[in-house]
Amino acid sequence: MIVRLGFVAMSLQLENASPSKTMTFTNFSKLDDREAGIRKLERIAEENLRNTLRILKLCKASGIQMYRFSSKLIPLATHEELAGWNPFTALAPAFQEVGEYAQKNGIRVSFHPDHFCVFSTPRPEVLAKSELDLMNHVLMLEAMGLDEAIKCNIHIGGAYGDKAVAGERFIRLFSALSPRLRHRITLENDDKTFNARETLAAAEQVEVPMVLDIHHHAVNSCDIGDDELYDGIWPRIERTWEKERERLGYTSASQLPTKIHASSPKSLSDPRGHADFVEAGPLVEFLRNAARSCEFLDCMLEAKSKDEALLKLIEDLKQMEATGEGIKVLDGGRVEIAPFH
Repeated sequence: MIVRLGFVAMSLQLENASPSKTMTFTNFSKLDDREAGIRKLERIAEENLRNTLRILKLCKASGIQMYRFSSKLIPLATHEELAGWNPFTALAPAFQEVGEYAQKNGIRVSFHPDHFCVFSTPRPEVLAKSELDLMNHVLMLEAMGLDEAIKCNIHIGGAYGDKAVAGERFIRLFSALSPRLRHRITLENDDKTFNARETLAAAEQVEVPMVLDIHHHAVNSCDIGDDELYDGIWPRIERTWEKERERLGYTSASQLPTKIHASSPKSLSDPRGHADFVEAGPLVEFLRNAARSCEFLDCMLEAKSKDEALLKLIEDLKQMEATGEGIKVLDGGRVEIAPFH
């Protein structure tokens, strides 16, 4: 199985390259000239996009083929006091350059809207804001010229006192979204509420691919044992991706690999928190089990040390390769994993 590794938003190797520079609404509201303030927001967004391009160029140079965009590329993009502002005209060239570079160099990109983007909510105003936030992410992808293979990853949301009812509400509200939004979504299990089994059932029902977060699964596995995970849930997760490839007209799993998230617990006292780096052993154990049925897999690392965590993981995997543990490091962002027999 060929595994590509990626990282999230920031590069710790590059200086002055934040893709998430912002302006608070408090500071914006202090400006005497609203139009001048909007132009300033657009300049900040353009700088974020330039830094995003710098990070993509670093990915290319390092052999990394996966990257998650910052959701904060456009400051105050969905703030209610800026309704009616359309930043995409001014930012069109910068967005286009980012999208073209990712496509030309085979870098799989994505978004992960923030935790307040929820479709299990019982509150209409939260639902409206969630839809607005999701639309903003889709507009950014469209401005980059990226098709529906490029996704926004979300969770089901909260239980609101009754998880079964919340799950049913998610299915109803999500299904009511336009195809323009639905076709951009992957659904991920979370670390407190909706476990892998429950998230998979929802993903199958609303017909979107599922992203398995193996750290979230470790801390919210409920009664799911390894046999059910590897022999029951995992093949069904792969099938959600097969169906999406069929919908898009792809003929090979390499065109849109199944995707997972990986991270390590911050500490024994904070098992849900993300550590600076990723422990190689548990990840390799999962990958070797997954390799029994999967040829291509993309793994997004959600480590606090961002790209430096990826570089360290590659070095750790090289050491494991030397001891004959079913691993072959192919380059700075890809490994080949042998299945357990």
